[in-house]
Amino acid sequence: MKHLSISFLMILSLLSSAYCQENTNDQNQHKKDKNLPEITFQETEHDFGLIPYGKDATFRFLFKNTGIEPLVLTSVRASCGCTTPTWTKEPIAKKDTSAIKVHYDTKRVGPFQKTVMVYSNSRNSPVTLTIKGEVDKPVPKKRELKNGTDKENSPENPRRVPEK
Repeated sequence: MKHLSISFLMILSLLSSAYCQENTNDQNQHKKDKNLPEITFQETEHDFGLIPYGKDATFRFLFKNTGIEPLVLTSVRASCGCTTPTWTKEPIAKKDTSAIKVHYDTKRVGPFQKTVMVYSNSRNSPVTLTIKGEVDKPVPKKRELKNGTDKENSPENPRRVPEK
């Protein structure tokens, strides 16, 4: 019985690997088709630098269909929920340009590096886009009294210097 189980598992693994090899060859043939669209980005990485807390952090990744057939973006996926991509659902004709707009939520303080995967019918799919930067800490607002003076430095509440 043991030999029968082992033989069955060996045959199953051989069939599985043969199927995977055939599937990979089909994908490689698909990638070599010269009529396929090809997506070419002006840049695939953007550094926002230091961003004030709560300010807009949106970048447009411009691209062109440098292939023959119309380009269709089938899926654009961000690496987390703090990053939101927006893209056209319409086919992009050969030599036409478009953009993928990527927005980052700047209510998350600290450095970040996020990726966006672009899946399409192009021969070079998928393409990885990257945004990075650092969100600065929020600036605390001064508390003011009704007469416009700083509550922390008012005569009623003088600053106390710690005793040594």
